[in-house]
Amino acid sequence: MGFFKKISEALRRTKEALARKLDSLLSGGELNDEFYEELTDILISSDVGFSCSEEIVERLREYARKNKIRKAEEVKKALKIILSDILNETNQVKIEYPAIITVVGVNGVGKTTSIGKLAKFFKSQKKEVTLVAGDTFRAAASEQLTEWANRNKVRIVKHSEGADAGAVVYDGLSSAKAKKTDVLIIDTAGRLQTKTNLMEELKKIDRVINKEYPEAHRYNIIVLDATTGQNALSQIEHFNEYINLSGIILTKLDGTAKGGVVLSIAKEMGLPVLFIGTGEQIDDIGEFDAKEFVDNLF
Repeated sequence: MGFFKKISEALRRTKEALARKLDSLLSGGELNDEFYEELTDILISSDVGFSCSEEIVERLREYARKNKIRKAEEVKKALKIILSDILNETNQVKIEYPAIITVVGVNGVGKTTSIGKLAKFFKSQKKEVTLVAGDTFRAAASEQLTEWANRNKVRIVKHSEGADAGAVVYDGLSSAKAKKTDVLIIDTAGRLQTKTNLMEELKKIDRVINKEYPEAHRYNIIVLDATTGQNALSQIEHFNEYINLSGIILTKLDGTAKGGVVLSIAKEMGLPVLFIGTGEQIDDIGEFDAKEFVDNLF
């Protein structure tokens, strides 16, 4: 199955919920105040978020007035243009090499699995990949990452459970420089925003990387579970207080009708979605494409 088809399948629940409500609304006829109020409610119910929904509706009002829009299909086309614009207004990130990708997130979002998929993605781009088992907190975390390394036939740097995460990262950086690795992907302990000691550990890892490999291209990526909806925004906010986030990997999109949260993240946080997880298999990940995403929303 091609990735375009996987995106379509992953967004099926969101599309079913949004398209059904939108078609019902558009069959009503006139684009009046009641129409725009209902559209706002529909967007909010798809987890687009209140302020982002209002922004979309205001842009649609203006677009419809300027372009004298009347027909349902014209409204859909206008909406797709507006949603694509919102997604493209975030800072676009292009991975350059050598790349150091630090992967962070709360417990249970699929962080280690996402790293395994990322390794496969970069290998398919003909890049040399090394994994760093920086999660020394969770029991068996390094074993799980080792399994992904073996499946992808990539190198892994790890220490024993309970070791200092900064020391593991230091060794990983030394190895990456010596072997001229294209992509170094660092796993970190899953942590709630309230765990101050673990959040401080992220700052320490950040300092080690800046000191030991300043010439590399840095990317701090947060993994978010799409099923959490608007809660994803508070996770971004808290992690951003400790490290400067570059972008997002969105997982479990296939398990929710809350795909609209992507728009809210772009508008509220200005943070781009870089990759989308579309399932459980090793190659179920791909680069986010705004147009492709919007085309599959309704």
